[in-house]
Amino acid sequence: MLPKAYRIAVGAVYDRAQFINWNLCRIRIGRGHRPRLQRKRTLIVLVSVALATPILAQDKPITITVNTRLVVQTVSVTDKDGKPIEGLTKDDFILTEDNVPQTIRVFEFEKLDDTMLPRSTPPIVAAVRGPEQPPASQLQITPVSAGDTRYQDRRLLVLYFDLPALQNDADRIRAFEAAMSFLDKKMTGADLVAILTYAGEEVRVRQDFTDDRDALQGILSALLNGADLDDSSFNFGQADGEFALFNTDRQLAALQNAVRMFGVLNEKKSLIDFTTSVNLNGADNQSQLRATLNAARRANVAIFPVDSRGLIASAPMGNASLRSPGGLAMYTGASAMQTLGGISRSQDALYTLAADTGGKPLVDYNDLSLGIVNAQRANASYYVLGYYATNTAKDGKLRRVKITLKNRNAQLAYREAYYADKEFTKFSGADKERQLEEALMLGDPITELPIVMELNYFQLNSAEYFVPLAVKIPGSELVMAQKAGAKHTLIDFIGEIRNEYGTIIANIRDKVEIKTEGETASVLASNPVQYDAGYTLIPGKYIIKFLARNADTGRIGTYQADFIIPNLNKEILRIPISSVVLGSQRVAMTDALYNAGKTKEAKAQIANPLIEDGLKLLPSVTRVFNKGRDLYVYLQAYEREATTTQPLVVFATFFRSSERAFETKPITVTEGMDPKSKSVPLKLTVPLGALAVGEYLCQITVLDPTTQKAAFWQTPVKIVP
Repeated sequence: MLPKAYRIAVGAVYDRAQFINWNLCRIRIGRGHRPRLQRKRTLIVLVSVALATPILAQDKPITITVNTRLVVQTVSVTDKDGKPIEGLTKDDFILTEDNVPQTIRVFEFEKLDDTMLPRSTPPIVAAVRGPEQPPASQLQITPVSAGDTRYQDRRLLVLYFDLPALQNDADRIRAFEAAMSFLDKKMTGADLVAILTYAGEEVRVRQDFTDDRDALQGILSALLNGADLDDSSFNFGQADGEFALFNTDRQLAALQNAVRMFGVLNEKKSLIDFTTSVNLNGADNQSQLRATLNAARRANVAIFPVDSRGLIASAPMGNASLRSPGGLAMYTGASAMQTLGGISRSQDALYTLAADTGGKPLVDYNDLSLGIVNAQRANASYYVLGYYATNTAKDGKLRRVKITLKNRNAQLAYREAYYADKEFTKFSGADKERQLEEALMLGDPITELPIVMELNYFQLNSAEYFVPLAVKIPGSELVMAQKAGAKHTLIDFIGEIRNEYGTIIANIRDKVEIKTEGETASVLASNPVQYDAGYTLIPGKYIIKFLARNADTGRIGTYQADFIIPNLNKEILRIPISSVVLGSQRVAMTDALYNAGKTKEAKAQIANPLIEDGLKLLPSVTRVFNKGRDLYVYLQAYEREATTTQPLVVFATFFRSSERAFETKPITVTEGMDPKSKSVPLKLTVPLGALAVGEYLCQITVLDPTTQKAAFWQTPVKIVP
């Protein structure tokens, strides 16, 4: 217990530091030690400590740590017409964190200069650097030290080019020329511009924030001429090759990585995303979209997507670059509606990215520079509010922030939540379990660990379906534990399946211990690790949320998706078939590296049709196959009215650019029907040696010569060397 005089003196220092210092205040006092303040306000601390020092009688030094965290919010306040509201004071704001009132310690108003800069001379297109002079790049935005005012009263604009989405030369040229046009004609004295690119492997900072138009124009000109676009010297994180097929997940994850860079700056940032589309489909992780949105909100970044395709006009009967699709759909309007639907779906995610972060999308417009101007106009003025959070626990929990005005209606845009710091290495077993359960319940998914999943369904009887799930995470994520000297690592799994009404139908909780030494370690370095489980469900709409955590590093991955179990009893026009499983590996049930199923109930294993003769067919999940291996295809067809197996014909076709590249010989199946489920197993083995490396559309066709019915199933696949 410290003497009273000492406590009073230090208490005065603490209160004063809370009020005037934006940084952590650390005081170290003891015999033989000079008092010092970590950063600034040294005079105040020295005076207060001098009063306390004579009272001390301890032989050992005393360390006192004052833990404070300054949380900075930038708040845009507009009226109902979208016009900024100026002249407010800190007393006009009410700020709470987790419903606890907070005291605003820092308050500033930022009003930006909108005076246009004179046009550059000579024209920007004259200063072109060729591909032989690639622009320099870095991997992070440069943080600023305390007291640095370089960004004060400045507008921060980020030009982000999603190069894999800009493969079409016309789209890429249109995007870069729009950015150069903005710099030449519409850049103001308040603008600081950064340039980022994503080239499929890494988000790279081509230019940090600057108002040097010559430097910005030179970089854009070099990129326009193709400089350094194919560089893959950096790994994005999902380094395993087969994870590359999930282009949308990687596209959104790259955008998430980009907005995270700007968390080191407290000011408001606007990111103009030059892309063509963000197509979300059933194979993509919906959690990644949510994680990207939440990362943008936490980093105080508003996203302004720009569809670089410009005004889209497509003829239903084809144009000069595409052949006519053929069929009656050209004349009934079905082809035109399908085209419009595809365009609309490709732009839906762009609207979501903008609406949920405070930005504005630009679609179906040829002057793409307007997208940058929209970001410029949306950031004319804002308020900076700072407070020391009363909750200083380093528990890694989500802190929810609410800011309102007293007795006034207005629209406020600000960061609504952030995560507290966490020290995973100090978590107890109970803390780790609580963290995993809370992460499952969070609306803000955690996507530190890449994760992909495949769900299938097979009919057991007239009412029930067996639903096996397969989850993959990159083995490179587990090598981290090996580098730390661990001989094994533990992966925790938790999840739940809910129906369309929100009722929990099934829970998932498991853990798998994986060796990180010997031969297993060499396999982990280049291959993903797969976990599987199985559940019995009835037809309906469901939502699955699944989390995996590396128990050594604390990194968590989340997968969330909607899925439907169809009622095959209602299928009349086509042959009712199950899911189609594609795989290139059959492993023993006792293989601990790939299979956690040995801990499951025996009933679930017996019901799993992917197990045969003690070997399990592993679904590929990512649909990436090695050219030197065979492709295994498994599905079931259902003959409800038959008493014996009716002949079925099955074959596989691979299309590339709408052309048939390869087709297997038809196989006729005449036996094997299960008398209970009326299921007929259909199996194919496809040698991939005849296919060239690349991407294909794989189609499985099932024909019933007796009833003259058919069934078709398609999926994209990728063949690698």
